[in-house]
Amino acid sequence: MKTNSTPTRFIVVAAALLLTLTGCAGTPGTPAPTADTTPAGNALTVTDAWVKAADGGMSAAFGLLENSGTEDITVTSAESPAAPVLELHETVANASGDTVMQKKEDGFVIPSGGTIALAPGGNHIMMMGLTAALKAGDETTVTLTLSDGSSYVFTAPVKDYTGANETYQGGTAK
Repeated sequence: MKTNSTPTRFIVVAAALLLTLTGCAGTPGTPAPTADTTPAGNALTVTDAWVKAADGGMSAAFGLLENSGTEDITVTSAESPAAPVLELHETVANASGDTVMQKKEDGFVIPSGGTIALAPGGNHIMMMGLTAALKAGDETTVTLTLSDGSSYVFTAPVKDYTGANETYQGGTAK
């Protein structure tokens, strides 16, 4: 007695195809994304933000960066329509004891559950080549790029401020 094996062959082929496709769903050695992986930009907040008023040239952005996450956050760069060049700066004493600004090559690291203050005379976001005067009462936006590729955008009011005239790498005061 001979039985029709076409349905059986179909089931075997379909099962093999399903197993093959399932095996291609992930790459061996690559961890699957977890539900608790969130972009660093979701754990970052900026409070008390402000930008120093300036007629042209350079200015700076300040504020308090806070990390509410469980991992350190590194700010690697910044952008703003107020200037074509923004740099993350730290203020340090040079060999002769003068206070100078320098680019912070490794960025700002905000520890898990911690804060970093951006303040005149300390860490700040330098804005170079202002596109227009920044007048007290205006506002500007700043976009921070983080080491995980995410970003955080904040708006800062422009304020008059006459202090913290540090020298930038032997250049002029800000």
